[in-house]
Amino acid sequence: MGLEEEAVQKKHNRVVIYTIFWSLVFVVVVIYLNASQLKPVKGQMRIGVTYMTMNNEFYQTLNAEIERVADEKGDLLLVRNPELDEEKQSQQIDYFRQQKVNVIVINPVKGDSPKIIASLKRAREAGIKIIAVDSQLSHFTVDASVVSDNYQAGVLVAQRLMKQKNEAKILLLEHKGTVSAEQRIQGFLDTIQSDPAYQVVGREETRGQTELALPAVSQVIQDGLVFDTVVALNDRAAIGALAAIKENQLAQPISIYGIDGSPDMKVLLSTTDDIEGTVAQSPLKMGRQVMQVIECMRTGKPYKEQYKIPVEMIDKDNVDRYDVNGWQ
Repeated sequence: MGLEEEAVQKKHNRVVIYTIFWSLVFVVVVIYLNASQLKPVKGQMRIGVTYMTMNNEFYQTLNAEIERVADEKGDLLLVRNPELDEEKQSQQIDYFRQQKVNVIVINPVKGDSPKIIASLKRAREAGIKIIAVDSQLSHFTVDASVVSDNYQAGVLVAQRLMKQKNEAKILLLEHKGTVSAEQRIQGFLDTIQSDPAYQVVGREETRGQTELALPAVSQVIQDGLVFDTVVALNDRAAIGALAAIKENQLAQPISIYGIDGSPDMKVLLSTTDDIEGTVAQSPLKMGRQVMQVIECMRTGKPYKEQYKIPVEMIDKDNVDRYDVNGWQ
């Protein structure tokens, strides 16, 4: 074979190889696209779950309980983390709809988000049931909600504070736009409002995150705000406040309250004088209740529009009754 014929043969071989390669790529893509569409399985519930963030042990524990029961039932669970981004959560809801899930369980990033609500409306039009967990939505009625008694959580913090001190200058740590957080703060404010000895001297947005609460509280300390009490919407924000207080070496004692009953806060309560109290939620009970509602949806049995999980104050007087290494 001459050099010219050999070159032609090599070129032909390359064309054949490229053709085979791209044909295989096409086949793989087709297989992937087909596999990515959930295939209905008789009796199986397909559940899409989106939490406002998974950067929180509460939601990790809640999801683990939902996943445990779903596995026992043979149900399919799709879990997504929008990372406190309402646009991303909206897209996740649309994805669940495209995957033809039976139920969407949502812990909304923002209770009044037009984007999230629009996506939920499209899901409902497709016949998908919607359950709100831990927090609620404004201007949209879900099929069922499973929440802690968030207003009462705020009331309990206020009652414990008023029992501990005759007066207080209070710094509130908030997460605006989240119904559960707003209800906790409102319960607290309503309880103290009749007594002028308890004054709110500052309110800081923390989105319930330690890494946001720490710099926010550090800044108010450096700005010279005088306070002797921190009331946080959750334990993660309370722990951020504690870190800021220690970092800035405040000499005067600061009373710190959180809401969650997280293992970290219970350890601090039982081993230090840094924390006054935390109101216990139960992600385990919440997860089981969500799956009980989904079972009713599967079987056609009636279920309530709202399930409110009771809360209780944990302080130094009763922390020894709780498992400090886990959630209740």
